Formats: sequence, C-alpha cells, structure tokens
Amino acid sequence: MSKKIYVLDTTLRDGEQVPGAKLNLEEKLEVAKQLVKLKVDMMEVGFPSSSNGDFEAVKAISKAVGQDMIVTALGRAVTSDIDAIYESLKEAANPMIHIVLGSSGVHLEKKFKKTPQQIMEMGINAVKYAKSLMPQVQYSLEDASRSSFDYMWETIEGVVRAGATIINIPDTVGFAVPEEFGKLIYKINDRLMNLNPNVILSVHCHNDTGLATANTLAAVRNGANKVECTINGIGERAGNTSLEEVVMGIKLHPEYYGGYTTIETKEIYSTSRLVSATMGLDVQVNKAITGENAFAHSSGIHQDGLLKSKEVYEIIEPQDIGAPPMELVLTARSGRHAFMHIVERFGYQVVEKKIPEIYEAFLSMADQKKEVYDYDVVRLMEGYPKSYFIKQKSVTMWEMTDFQVIANTLFPTATVQMKKGEEVKIESKNGEGAVDALYSAIIAATEMPIKLQEYRIHNIARGKESLGKVCIEISYDGKSYQGKAIEKDVIKASGVALVNAINKVMQDREE
Repeated sequence: MSKKIYVLDTTLRDGEQVPGAKLNLEEKLEVAKQLVKLKVDMMEVGFPSSSNGDFEAVKAISKAVGQDMIVTALGRAVTSDIDAIYESLKEAANPMIHIVLGSSGVHLEKKFKKTPQQIMEMGINAVKYAKSLMPQVQYSLEDASRSSFDYMWETIEGVVRAGATIINIPDTVGFAVPEEFGKLIYKINDRLMNLNPNVILSVHCHNDTGLATANTLAAVRNGANKVECTINGIGERAGNTSLEEVVMGIKLHPEYYGGYTTIETKEIYSTSRLVSATMGLDVQVNKAITGENAFAHSSGIHQDGLLKSKEVYEIIEPQDIGAPPMELVLTARSGRHAFMHIVERFGYQVVEKKIPEIYEAFLSMADQKKEVYDYDVVRLMEGYPKSYFIKQKSVTMWEMTDFQVIANTLFPTATVQMKKGEEVKIESKNGEGAVDALYSAIIAATEMPIKLQEYRIHNIARGKESLGKVCIEISYDGKSYQGKAIEKDVIKASGVALVNAINKVMQDREE
C-alpha cells in the first residue's frame, strides 16, 4: 500500500550550522520562498533561543510562509527554549514546536550528567508544556542510534502520552548502518502503531560515514513516514541526508519503498543552485542528482550508448529535476560517434574517407585542451578545404577574437572584439570587477538578454602548468544553459565560458 512520505527540510536550521554559511534575513526569506516552490511539507527555520537574530528570522519566515506549509523551530527541553519557539511561531498559519533531548548513554552520562529517569521526566514535562501552547509537537531522541532500545521506547511511550504528534529518530553522529537502522525503525513503528497510529514516525540522519541517504531510505522501507533532509546534504560536520537523493530514490522505486512524496522535482535543481549561491558552498561536481557532472558524459563508450538511446546510461532525465539538458563533453576519451554527432549538429556532412583525418585532428586538439567546446569544433572544421564536407546548414556562432581588461579598484573596464561570421563588433564596458566588466561587454556585443545564474572557478594541475577551469550557467527565455572553458588565463577562460554558453542559446534558437 502506497503512503505519503512527508519531507521536512532543515536547510535553514541544521544546514546553516556549516561554518561560514550564515545567512542574513533577506537570504533566508529567499531560500524559504524557494522551498515553498519545491513543495516541502515542513520547514525547520531556526533555533530561536540561540540569538535575537535567529528569533527574528524565524518570526519573519513563519509569517511569510503559506498555510499549506508546517513551519517549525528547534529548542531544548527547557521552558525558556519552548517559550522562544512559541513567541517566534505564534503568527504562523501552521506552526509546530520541535523539542530535542538526548537518549543515549553517552549523552546522559557525559553531556547531561543526570539519571535516565530524570532525562525522561524532563522530556515528558517539556512535551506537556509545549502541547499546552501549540497542537503540533515533535520530539527528537538525540543520538537514538546509540541508545538502549528499552529506554528509548519507554521515553517514546511517555512523550506520546504527553501529546507528541511526531517522534523523530536521529542518527545524530552517522553511527548507524542501513540494515540495523531499518530493523530499529521497523521495531519502533510496529509498537507505535499499537500505541497511537496517528503519530508520525520520522528520521534525521547525518552523513559522517556517507550513509545518511542509505539509512534514511532503509527507514522509509521499514515504516518511517517522514524524513528530515537538507538541500545538497549540507549541515554540521559531514552534513545531513540529501533531500534530492531521497526524493528521487523514492520516485524511482515507489513500490520498493511503498510510498511517494509530493515534492515538485522540477524545482530541485534551481533550489540546489540557490542554496549553493547564498551559502557560498559549492556543490561537488560528482554529487548525485545535482552535481555539475550528474548529467555529463565524456566516456566514448557511454556517449555512444547515449546517442543510441538515453536509457542506456540515464535513469533520471535532467528535465525531471529542472536541470539543463544532458551534455556530451568532448575529450580525448570521446569516440568517433560522439565527435561526429557534434560535427553534424553544426551542419557539416563530412566526406566518408576524410573522417579519420578530421577525427585524428580532433584527438590532437583534445590532448592539448583537455576539453573541446562547440566553437573549437566549428573552428576545426572551418580549417579544412570545402571538399572535405558539405555544409548542410549554417549555425552562426560567436567568437571572442580579442579582449582587454583593466582591473583596478576605481573603474574596472573591459573591451572585447566579438566575431560572428563576417560580423565584427567591439564593445567597452565598466563593471564592479574585472569579470563583471568583461561579461557586460560580451553581453552588449552579442545583444543577448541573458542573466548570469552561476559562476565558478576551478584550478587544474599545479604550478606553472596550472589551468583555470571556469563553469558558468546562464538563463535565457526561461531556460538554463551551461558554458565551460579551460585556459591558463582565468579572465580569458571566464570570457570563453560565457561565449560558449551564449552559443548554446544560438544553436537552440536556430534548431
């Protein structure tokens, strides 16, 4: 029987605990509004007793979020924390108090230095008090995966009878393994159904050993009907369960997990990029679902299979999460099939006996450049005599033929010479920095009303052989386009990356 799996996003509480990722109120509201678009069921937005700033942020977000969204904030099992949660959430349309208290022997002995019975009574009394203030109360047994089951169950019984509407089982330090964690959730769920079937069973897993997603999905399989996650898996230490991984895992295997979520998956990619940009935390390139390379293919064997059928190597399509289309990355590992596919996209029908010669020239270029981009292919083809190919169509592309950047603290200025076919344009613009000035000049020259969504620089190799790889993402007419470039000069790489992205827009328009 398929059941609804509730998704609580704690990016604005647990996710914000990453050092250096603190957001201001405006940024928090922007992320919160995007989470509404993502259609998470619940949103944990802060720890109001920790500071006045957090209190005000929780208050502002709780008023901005609509009635369909449950908004919650975290506090300890003490009256002052619960009062702070109540005061910050009381104007919310659908508020919930979230109380956390340790349950493992380590926490009881080392952290609280109280007897198990004292801690249990503390939790029960906290829930009773919270319940007198608001109808929805979540109780989390911190470090549950290292707790005695008998003590944990006795606590659960006590807080449920006191009025808790959600019981949350955290793997606070990433100690659990999927099979054992699944058994624990099954056992708790079995008893909870007899105690009070209306109480929601939740899990909150950390990623210290890389098992947060696996543990969460094992819990869902064994009866948990609520998961706590963060966007991109950010959070304290090694992070939390990644929302996008759990959601897409359940979507791929609804029968296996016996459930579904109501997340708007087409908002996953834009939410990931917004959180990354506002918090200043890069998404690792090979990150599942939302990483830069999640839908990029450079292996010749993979590219050949994908060109025959996407199903060969893709189980999720980029548009399912709102990401840009699949990208074939041309490298020295790319096969002839992938290279010729790109050549033909640009309108070149190569004479059969000339293909080996052109392909060898491409491999030589790829060895030097590491990655070959669209304009490189066009430039390579245009270097051959017309007898080598039939031009079936003309795809006009921009090239940055020259540029000058003056970088200073007073008036950064850039001048670019851009060429498209026989058309040559020169533009000069100033900006807030060298790259901003360069981009302003390129956009003015191409007359393309684009918006820059993301800009990243990576270092490749070391010392004098070091190269700068720039990856950008732009939006045009509601669609996203990516551009990349590798050069020794990062300013040049920045310009070429933008031009490559603009050329993808041009190609899309012409097709």
